[in-house]
Parts: sequence; C-alpha cells; structure tokens
Amino acid sequence: MPPRPFRVRRATLVDAAEIAAIYNEGIDEGGATLNTEHASAKERRGRIRRGGYRHPFFVVADRSSNRVVGWASISEYSPRACYAGIGEVSVYVRKGYRQRGLGRALLQTLITESRPLGYWKLMGRMFVSNAASRRAFNALGFREVGVLEKHGKLGRDWIDVLEVERLIAENVV
Repeated sequence: MPPRPFRVRRATLVDAAEIAAIYNEGIDEGGATLNTEHASAKERRGRIRRGGYRHPFFVVADRSSNRVVGWASISEYSPRACYAGIGEVSVYVRKGYRQRGLGRALLQTLITESRPLGYWKLMGRMFVSNAASRRAFNALGFREVGVLEKHGKLGRDWIDVLEVERLIAENVV
C-alpha cells in the first residue's frame, strides 16, 4: 500500500507523457537502464495500448495534484508459448519521490495483478549497484538468481545486471 498522499492506479493513455519523462530521467541519470534512447509519449501510448489487459501499466500519483510520480509494468518475457506465464517487470520512480515506498507499492501491485492474469513467475533486472531496488524486490519475495556480467555498456563502462525472480505460488500447480 502506498503512503497516504499517493495512490496506485492503472495507467491511461493520458499518462504516457509522464511515464516517458520518468523513464527518460532514469536514462539521463544512468543508474536504471542500459537504454540510451529517450522514449516519447507517442511510443509509451503505443506500449500502453498494445499491453492491454495482459501486459498492464500502473502509475503512482500524488493524490493532491494527480501528478504521476512513478510507473510499473509487466511486459512479455519471451514470445515463445512455453514462456507465456512469465512476465518481466519494470518499476521507475521520479527523482525526489524515491525512498518513500512508492516503488515497493507499484511492485506489490504488479504481484497482485499478475495472479488473475495467470502468470506463474515474474522476472526483473536491475543494476547490481541499485541497492534500493534490490531491497524493494527482496522485501516482496523476489530472489536473486544471478548476475549477468558485463551485460551492457553505458558510455565506456561495462555494467553488471542482477536478475531476480518471484514465483506466483497460486499459479504454480
């Protein structure tokens, strides 16, 4: 549950510009993604539209201003049918709103929403150096399964990426 002045809700197409801005902030800071190409509102609207029910987007918004300050999504892990029950999660929170439990609230929403969608596993990736994300994922039952060494470059630096997973017990039968 997010702190009281904030609420988590399903993203709408109107949120696309804020979702893109938060993602681009992560790119510019260099601590959240290996991607270096900025997202546009148009591209994010397309992702929200294509994701539909099966691959949802959620946002956390400030209750007083309705400003979107974070987002999370479940995306396709692989197009192969044998992996249809595995979702890849992404969680981003705007600078200035981090360390308030908002990322954890978004991640909890993804876990809760994954159950009726039939996911049996959620996967995530983060920089090994991202201690806040590691704490949030670990607190919600994700286990660290391995480090992908030199998984990509940011500028001249090789970045190691940590993979995490969480089984959705009700769907593993």
